[in-house]
Amino acid sequence: MSVKSYRSALGALLVLAFITPGPAPAAADPRDDQRRIEREVAKAASILEGATDRAQAAARSLAAAATGLPPAQSRAEQARGRVAAAQAAADTATRKAETAKATQTKATRGYETAERRVDEARGRLGDLAAASFKGGDIGTLNVILGATPTTFADRLGYIDRVLDTQRGALGSVIDARGAARDAQNAATTARRAADDASAEARATLATAQQAQRAADDAVAEVEALTAQRRAALGVAQQERAASLAKYRQSRDDEARVAAQVRRWEEARRRASRRSQSQHGGGISQMHPGARLLMPVQGWKSSDFGWRFDPYYKVWNLHTGVDLAAGGGQPIWAADDGEVIRTGWATGYGNLTCVAHGQVGGDSVSTCYGHQSRILVYPGQHVRRGQMIGRVGTTGASTGYHLHFEVRINGTPRQPLGWLPACLC
Repeated sequence: MSVKSYRSALGALLVLAFITPGPAPAAADPRDDQRRIEREVAKAASILEGATDRAQAAARSLAAAATGLPPAQSRAEQARGRVAAAQAAADTATRKAETAKATQTKATRGYETAERRVDEARGRLGDLAAASFKGGDIGTLNVILGATPTTFADRLGYIDRVLDTQRGALGSVIDARGAARDAQNAATTARRAADDASAEARATLATAQQAQRAADDAVAEVEALTAQRRAALGVAQQERAASLAKYRQSRDDEARVAAQVRRWEEARRRASRRSQSQHGGGISQMHPGARLLMPVQGWKSSDFGWRFDPYYKVWNLHTGVDLAAGGGQPIWAADDGEVIRTGWATGYGNLTCVAHGQVGGDSVSTCYGHQSRILVYPGQHVRRGQMIGRVGTTGASTGYHLHFEVRINGTPRQPLGWLPACLC
């Protein structure tokens, strides 16, 4: 992929930006990236719990893309840097190999020249040896030995010159052989250097090619995530009307549950007042500061409070805490009480609510949503820790968990203050 195409891909990310997560570390562990993506996907899923199924899937896809883009961009940038560095190294290694090859060629020629000189010196020495073998020098020596004293000195100088010529011819051979040996060593060294440089050039070129493929893959990942975001945004927009309708329906469901709890509690108070006036009885009282039993063995996956949906720009109150647990796990009554409603509520799925009495004049009740099975019925008295249902994922749910609510006079409140601090 060209630099221009790469920059165009990155530019598209800025145009399509919808959620802007913080930048990922330049050298982030891919496993950390994956965990970060999973957390953001879970967060998006919980925010859009009340939206349509297609909108929820789009939100998860969009969250994964938005969270995955920064590290993907970082990987692409790093890959481009590695491509440039590897290509520069490959160019350097190639030039080094070419220089080494030229040195090798020069050394080889020097060796060939030295070998020719050896052959020439050997030829001259051979001629002298042949002449000596034929007796030419022996005859000369006999003449010298029979010469008169007046000519002896001249003839002795002649024999010295003959011997010098022979010694020179032999020295030439020895020198030529030494030069040839040195040239041969230089050629061998140059050949090894050339081979090493060629191998280095091939290796660095392969590294550069591998880096280029990695860069292409990284840019392709960026483009794929960009396309994923674009498609997810399109689906989210298509589901806008239906999702907003589901939000309104969920709010209506919550309002109906609150109204039903209040009506039951008011009716209970009226009955209690009549009973108290006739028999001296009254509404059961919870101990102030009492802690409720953990209703399921699990962990908190989503908190109570207001959530802002960035896709549809609406605020929604998450009226309880989500306690993640395996499908079918038992759900226990958080305290003694009377079941005041069971059945289906659109956003809640299978829902049970239990009234527990009063604390300081305020009525306390708990509700349990998304059950796979309801095991109690309205009007039934339950004991603290009694199994009242099983964990499911019915209604507006994105996975197995218990939606647990604490209501004071019918209004949902933060449940964590009522549960064990360890959530165990």
